[in-house]
Amino acid sequence: MSRVALALPLAVEDRLAGELERHGHDLVARCASADELAFALVAASVDVAVVEASPRYLTERLIAEADAAGVRLVALVGSDAGRRQAATLGLRELADLTAGWDEIESVLAGGLPAAQPPSADRGEVLAVWGPAGAPGRTTLAINVAAELAAAGHTVAVADVDTYSGSIAPALGLLDEAPGFAAACRLAGTGGLDRAELERIGQRYLSARGGFWVLTGIGRPSRWPELSADRVTTTITECRTWVDYTVLDTGFSLENDEEISSDLFAPHRNAATLAALREADRVIAVGSADPVGLSRFLRAHVDLVEAVETPRLTVVVNRLRSSAIGMNPAAQVRQTLHRFGGITSPVLVPDDRSGLDAAVLGGRTLLDTAVKSPARVAIGRLVEECILPPAPQPSRRVRHRRLEPASG
Repeated sequence: MSRVALALPLAVEDRLAGELERHGHDLVARCASADELAFALVAASVDVAVVEASPRYLTERLIAEADAAGVRLVALVGSDAGRRQAATLGLRELADLTAGWDEIESVLAGGLPAAQPPSADRGEVLAVWGPAGAPGRTTLAINVAAELAAAGHTVAVADVDTYSGSIAPALGLLDEAPGFAAACRLAGTGGLDRAELERIGQRYLSARGGFWVLTGIGRPSRWPELSADRVTTTITECRTWVDYTVLDTGFSLENDEEISSDLFAPHRNAATLAALREADRVIAVGSADPVGLSRFLRAHVDLVEAVETPRLTVVVNRLRSSAIGMNPAAQVRQTLHRFGGITSPVLVPDDRSGLDAAVLGGRTLLDTAVKSPARVAIGRLVEECILPPAPQPSRRVRHRRLEPASG
């Protein structure tokens, strides 16, 4: 006999409560939220907890408390959003929301395979690029990934920069064993699959939505591990792993073959060029100051030649009047249109205090400064340029009944 706690919608809870009694188990807690269940795990000496895979009943804190108390946790899935919620938090013991207690016991015993995220759709790849001078590529890549995860999608962010990988320190993660380089090595031997990606990837955990991280090379001298073929194969495998893969690329678009006498030698910029060519959308970011805009416009010409995709989104970061003058938004738009033919750039305001807090804590803006102007602008970028448009509700036409004429 097991001591079981439930955190489920009322109808599902009532159904399972009756089944538990028939199977001889002891129902010790019926909870209305994940926080209530997290408190009850220890207080009620729970053996097994069954929850719905939704933000109300399944959270990062609940999983941590269940692990600490040695409680088996099973999530019941009733939608694709629920599968993403469980996958984002790394929970693999899943059953259908309509499952009976026999099926739940089979999951606990390992008899049923864990439910997998839907694989009908091909995952989308986003590459974040910017010229030399630290315009904010890594910051943008991390926070775009956070916004996508918060929208309920499975996400991986990968550090493809062969010059200065910085995603790991920005998120407070260890980079002793670079995840993306390990994935590329496995890709080169034909051994890369979903299980290996999850083994070498690290998790950024957040109550708003976590995501996978493939850290970059810790020493620039390791760049030969990221050959073009390996990078391409790794990106292809990531498409079957998560809904969105965000690539933080290097700055240089120089084609090494043109300056090398050995056409078969590895090339340092091949990883960046392969990532840009494989991406479904390229987010090109520049810094909103005279030097940053000049660097961006010069490099933008090479980017357009290197990337054969119409889905190019230009982002101007750190927008502030102190570096541009009065009405900085209008001046940036005018400069980009006049010298680069660029229209409708996305402008991200400068928020030094919010970004400093995020870097200090190794967290995203969504977790440290949700009302930050920079976070709001990045959230709007994700909603308007990356995520598919939300279905519009059908308009119901109300017909007025004709009353018979009186008299």
